[in-house]
Amino acid sequence: MELGNLVREARTVEDWIVELRRTIHRKPELMYEEVETSALVRKVLDELGISYEAGIAETGVVATLGDSNGPCVALRADMDALPIHEEADVDFRSEIPGKMHACGHDCHTAMLLGAARMLKSREHEIQGTVKLVFQPAEEGGAGGKRMREHGILRSPQVQRIFGLHVWPLADSGEIASRVGTFLAAASKLSIRIEGKGGHAAMPHLAVDPVVASAKVISDLQSIVSRETDPLSSLVISITSIHGGEAHNVIPEEVTMRGTIRTLTSAHMAEAQSRVREVAERIASANRCRAEVEYPGEDYPPTVNDAECWRLAGDIWKGAYGTESVNESPPIMGGEDFAFYTEEVPGCFVGLGIRNPDQGCTFSVHHPKFKVDESVLPTGSAMHVAFALRSLAELRAGAPGGA
Repeated sequence: MELGNLVREARTVEDWIVELRRTIHRKPELMYEEVETSALVRKVLDELGISYEAGIAETGVVATLGDSNGPCVALRADMDALPIHEEADVDFRSEIPGKMHACGHDCHTAMLLGAARMLKSREHEIQGTVKLVFQPAEEGGAGGKRMREHGILRSPQVQRIFGLHVWPLADSGEIASRVGTFLAAASKLSIRIEGKGGHAAMPHLAVDPVVASAKVISDLQSIVSRETDPLSSLVISITSIHGGEAHNVIPEEVTMRGTIRTLTSAHMAEAQSRVREVAERIASANRCRAEVEYPGEDYPPTVNDAECWRLAGDIWKGAYGTESVNESPPIMGGEDFAFYTEEVPGCFVGLGIRNPDQGCTFSVHHPKFKVDESVLPTGSAMHVAFALRSLAELRAGAPGGA
């Protein structure tokens, strides 16, 4: 079925999809805390008569449709929110202070539930298996890795996987992605500079970790500007600095947090090694000691399979025209969808939601982030098209079907 027909079908349940999104939006839950969101997903799946496994990676859910005879395609949505206090001018604003769906995962979950409803209505036509993956902890918790380790890509073996992300870099009615590396490898960074505290009026009797930290922050950028090929990509950002409590006291230590982004895992390892070396040597030169850590899980780059992106583009062009498909440059944001595409061919696609007339102009991770909700049924329809077109191609022996 063509995307245009699927979108028209999805429009008949648009209010249902939007209300699901708003319900999730009002009750944002951080990584591995998605208890109510997971319960809502299970409730909807139960009402639709779709079987599922729950409790994967704590709150994850994987539903299954089809006749189990033939190829298998997976569709993924993430469920977690961010520790951001919402400032968006919407009637369904977050009811939890300091938490917000500022990256659109509420939309992703609602769109996939919309797709579940549409796929269930035609389950008798599905020759193969469609897995619907509702994943926790994308925002730094590597939920995708834990889901993968649980075995969701096996039994039956997933042959293609697709994900949609509401995309403020593209207008409503457009999509954006690319072949190859679409999103960056990402690593958390923590640096502690230890000195010797003292009176600010007598710095010669202290060892100042604030001055050493300033030099570290400045010199880390030389790794980007003087050690990285100008045609390559590297981001080192220090985003948090803490040290001292009084205006007249040199503190004992300063702690910094930040992130490193690269387009390959090999470059990430090199960058991490140099960050550690620069921080330790500059600290030592200033009579301090540096402790460098990379907490949590490093995210690999998100790499799109050529056939999967070709399929996504063909589906979209058929309904909205060639110019509505944006070939994006690589983006230095990270995504744990990458843990899936390390094992199976897949494609991660940005679904345009920028609409200045509705005030939908702020980017993700911003307290005023808003989404053009008219796009949500289109996202549901796109998921359905991903599944049905992929199953048809895989049955016909398209590349990626092995």
